[in-house]
Amino acid sequence: MSQDPGAAPRFDLPEPDAFTRPYWDAAAEGRLLIRRCGGCGRAHHYPREFCPYCWSEDVAWETASGRATLYTWSVVHRNDLPPFGGRVPYVAAVVDLAEGPRMMTEVVECAPAGLRIGMGLTVAFRGPEGGFGEAVAVFRPGADVGPAPAPGLTGSDPPGLTGSGARD
Repeated sequence: MSQDPGAAPRFDLPEPDAFTRPYWDAAAEGRLLIRRCGGCGRAHHYPREFCPYCWSEDVAWETASGRATLYTWSVVHRNDLPPFGGRVPYVAAVVDLAEGPRMMTEVVECAPAGLRIGMGLTVAFRGPEGGFGEAVAVFRPGADVGPAPAPGLTGSDPPGLTGSGARD
């Protein structure tokens, strides 16, 4: 949707294109999509048309579990760009999705004093605001999160890795 010409400029609105449209459509339905490589099996986020690990173009959309753990965060107390100034203070964060990728986001529904590295989070969606833009993934406190199993794998370790994370 286009922005109201009389409104203050918005710097937070994504610009979907034909490639990212499935991601934004899923977000509008309350689903978080990631991409998984058919070559090496690794998931990645932000959406790309190729695998950032092995460069394969054999990548497909996958619905993520919506579970994550908090990797790091910062409380933003001042931001002059619309609409962020009306939201301060807010928590800008990086989370580790259960499927493996790391994602920049915002943590909502939790006072900054309640945040802890490694705490479990679940995805929620904000927007579109005022009828403009797209729904955007944010995270709120949730149940403890363990790694999501990779498609087609059994056991706790992916092929080629031991429990210590070292290559076989």
